[in-house]
Amino acid sequence: MKFTLVTALVSFAMLVQAAPIEKRNSGSATYYDVGLGSCGKTNSNSEMVAALSGSIMDKSKCGKSVNIKSSKGSVTVKVVDTCPGCDSNAIDLSPAAFKKLGDMNDGRIDVTWSM
Repeated sequence: MKFTLVTALVSFAMLVQAAPIEKRNSGSATYYDVGLGSCGKTNSNSEMVAALSGSIMDKSKCGKSVNIKSSKGSVTVKVVDTCPGCDSNAIDLSPAAFKKLGDMNDGRIDVTWSM
């Protein structure tokens, strides 16, 4: 009985330690004309979608959710594309997602984001 309890506690502790740590990126957000993305699907400007920098984007990120915050608001988007011109902390958004975070006339806004 003691052995089973100890084993269970050790297993639980290992699971807790293995939990991923959410990394929050500080960077900028821009917007782009959405279409056929590098994940192989066609999306539209009215969807809550994003493209990640070519330096961090790979197929394993396709479909992942990204939480983004700005001084104006927050939004959750789905990764559907690659932004070859973005630096590693930047994120390129659909117009619909960008509007939730800032003014379209600004073109580029400061954000924090995490996956």
